[in-house]
Amino acid sequence: MDKLDATTATPAAVMNGPEDGPALDWHGIDWAREEQNVRRLRQRIFKASQEGDLAKVRNLQKLMLRSRSNTLVSVRRVTQQSTGRKTAGIDGEVILTPGGRAQLAQEIQEKPTRRPDPVKRVYIPKSNGKQRPLGIPVIKDRVHQARAKNALEPEWEARFEPRSFGFRPGRGCHDAIESIFAVTRHKSSGRMWIVDADLSAAFDRIHHDRLMQSIGSFPAGEMIRGWLKAGVMEKGRWAPTEEGTPQGGVISPLLLNIALHGMEEAAGVRYQRKGQDREPSAKPGTPILIRYADDFVVLTYSKEEAEQTKQILAAWLEPRGLQFNEDKTRTVQLDKGFDFLGFNVRRTSKRKVIIKPSKGAVRRIRERLRTEVKALHGANAAAVRQKLTPIVRGWATYYRGVVSKRIFSQLDTYVWQLTYKWAKRQHPYKPRHWVTARYYGRFNKSRADVWVFGDRDTGVYLPKFVWTPIVRHVVVRGGASVDDPSLQNYWANRRRKQAPPVMDKTSLNLAFRQQGLCPLCDGALITGAEYEPDNPRAWIEWFEAVARRLHKHHFVYRRDGGGNDMKNLRLVHADCHRQHHEADDRRTGRKSRRPQGSA
Repeated sequence: MDKLDATTATPAAVMNGPEDGPALDWHGIDWAREEQNVRRLRQRIFKASQEGDLAKVRNLQKLMLRSRSNTLVSVRRVTQQSTGRKTAGIDGEVILTPGGRAQLAQEIQEKPTRRPDPVKRVYIPKSNGKQRPLGIPVIKDRVHQARAKNALEPEWEARFEPRSFGFRPGRGCHDAIESIFAVTRHKSSGRMWIVDADLSAAFDRIHHDRLMQSIGSFPAGEMIRGWLKAGVMEKGRWAPTEEGTPQGGVISPLLLNIALHGMEEAAGVRYQRKGQDREPSAKPGTPILIRYADDFVVLTYSKEEAEQTKQILAAWLEPRGLQFNEDKTRTVQLDKGFDFLGFNVRRTSKRKVIIKPSKGAVRRIRERLRTEVKALHGANAAAVRQKLTPIVRGWATYYRGVVSKRIFSQLDTYVWQLTYKWAKRQHPYKPRHWVTARYYGRFNKSRADVWVFGDRDTGVYLPKFVWTPIVRHVVVRGGASVDDPSLQNYWANRRRKQAPPVMDKTSLNLAFRQQGLCPLCDGALITGAEYEPDNPRAWIEWFEAVARRLHKHHFVYRRDGGGNDMKNLRLVHADCHRQHHEADDRRTGRKSRRPQGSA
């Protein structure tokens, strides 16, 4: 049966596997073991790269590219965990069944190389109203890219600069913002002139030969060159790709980071000490560059130094095929403020640095809320709550680490106005007190707020922005990497302490008790977004996806008398939950069923 493609709204063929079933039992795979095999090999590559043993790095990378565990994990991530798993490439194929995944894994393991297909050109809206071009590879190419990335990424994780935060495991936009605050909050810093930089179409203009020169003798180098040169299909017409790496490819963000590696050194950044134990400290008198993918800022001591650094970086970028977008790149004093990743950073008249949501971000969330509520005219209160809850939680979580309380309160007032107008429209002939009594009340028993929008029949309510506590984000250690075997305790503690409030209270307690790991596969509970979402819209979409992919599993089944107490519950991935029950049903002869209980 055809499956609707999530991006193009056209039928996409679903690969189901042979009717008699493949030799590989997808539900019988020990995912904890396979993930551990990949993780251990990534750590070995990282350590060899850290020690400068290139020959050992290359041998281990060849081993990773031949690894059955790497193939299985890559297929699972692309076809089962990725948010784009239902989006087809030019072949119209998606793989959504266990049989199809098993067949694909066997095929790739037997034939580890293939001639890449062109990517499919699609467009997504940008926050400024323009369109961002994406290139969507076919499923098989995405799996091959995931396999290659597991071999290439650990090598570069050992080499990347300390203040590079974008599209790297364990790092995100909040680390970049907190790093800016750490540099500017001290009056003695003196770095009060900012180069607020924007690169023009960075993904689309990367110079292929220069990038391949940086990658060097990587064993899958020719595969990467093939993906770069595969071309683009748009409206049935093929066009060559002489430059750039398509946004939408699994390996593209890593390739961008490799292309931009060395930017800190080129800008003149010098550190007093390097290592894994603490945040690096820049030498006095040198600038500081903080980068999130192709967005970066340079903090300098004077306007002259800022302009000079910009010229140096422009010359450094040119041979890499990149250049500044002069319309969006500016040199500004910290007192005037600047926007970065949806935040506004400014020093007040009292020489205190304040970071808060940017005016553009606030305007966009108000527009989003207004549009969604308007589209819900005629729907019931449950639909309103279901639609707005991830928007509120996602946006509030993105901005919970800065000065946001007043803006949260203003947005709560705006949501009240929108929901009240919605309620009045639903019941145009009812008096005001009837409408408020029906839809508003003290639904959250832990709070005294009587103006909470909810459903009196079920007791379910819409959370408020202001309920999200302001929690200062702790910036990741300077050179820390998730692939560093000596820092496993550090990352385990970080996962446990920074669980996002996407889950209900019970789920949060379970996640804390389990140290952020799924007990069925031993993998991180929060999956599906390998890197931290880089804007509020992405956080909202990520919240919706995470909520669908976490289930509460009963240690002792309810049919066997198990209860809903904390001792009998485990928080697990939905995929792991289904796999566990299907394997159990096959063993006991019970009819297979779909487990319920999302977090």
